[in-house]
Amino acid sequence: MKILVTGGCGFMGSNFIRFQLQNDPTVEIINLDKLTYAGNLANLADVADNPRYRFVRGDINDQALVDSLMPGVDAVVNYAAETHVDRSIMEPRAFLEANVMGVQTLLDAVRKHNVSRMVHISTDEVFGHVEEGETDEDAPFRPRSPYSASKAAGDHLCHAHFVTYGTPVIVTHSVNYYGPYHFPEKLIPLFTLNLMDGKKVPVYGDGMQVREWIFTEDHCRAIDAILRRGTVGEVYNIGTGERVPNIEITKKLIALTGRDESHIEYVKDRPGHDRRYALNSEKLRRELGWAPQVSFDEGLARTVEWFRQNQAWWEPIRTGEYLKYYDSWYRDQLDASDNV
Repeated sequence: MKILVTGGCGFMGSNFIRFQLQNDPTVEIINLDKLTYAGNLANLADVADNPRYRFVRGDINDQALVDSLMPGVDAVVNYAAETHVDRSIMEPRAFLEANVMGVQTLLDAVRKHNVSRMVHISTDEVFGHVEEGETDEDAPFRPRSPYSASKAAGDHLCHAHFVTYGTPVIVTHSVNYYGPYHFPEKLIPLFTLNLMDGKKVPVYGDGMQVREWIFTEDHCRAIDAILRRGTVGEVYNIGTGERVPNIEITKKLIALTGRDESHIEYVKDRPGHDRRYALNSEKLRRELGWAPQVSFDEGLARTVEWFRQNQAWWEPIRTGEYLKYYDSWYRDQLDASDNV
């Protein structure tokens, strides 16, 4: 099977590429990545010389480039996206370009070149705040940030293309993933590195926002099952049932890094911050036989240890552009909190 993976130099795209190359000796991978701030060639340095792997730098909105890569491709897995809610609040236009127009470009190319299937990676955030219970695949979309609104629009495009043109696309909605190579702007890697450095960690509001979590390997196994055995035109939720408040994650990370709770810095909550997400993923378990294998506590410990052992990977990132962004963002939040 030849797979075009978009956004393959990002956190989950790189984990998926490595998973495929390690577990299927017949698979060939083309990795198309624009290499924006979160795209990192170091994420795949260990497979760069693999004869079954090819990297192409480029934008999924470049129709000519995408068309040129499609001949012989059996499947497309679309990880390419702008994903960080904070950034979407500050720079929403970039999210529309990547998460809406980029999806349109890929769908057009899949249809034009008769690619067998496309798996589109989306998020549980399209469903918005879930006060109680769980959301299944038929739940209405209620996005509450520019990020989740852009992902919801991309999901709707996938459904419309399947209904209108018969484009063989599958949409996935996933809970939060974490693990090795996680770019250090998201909660778990950011807090891990701050605590390892003896710095404070910024907790939004009261820290009682509940998120559901999945370890990278489990998510890769889920996407692999959907890619190979999923039904085109369908939607699959990918969840674990492990739902944890942010403050509890913070305290777990404090324990794993040997710090204490004096390192917690409460800051003003994010605008439109959803309080709780909860996915029902029984369809994926029932139809494709998938189930998570790594508990949250085990995965969190493995993640912290990976960051502890891989300073050569994260140190150049910590000294880069994203730090300036976070310094500015959290300074503004703290200033706002002082004025409340």
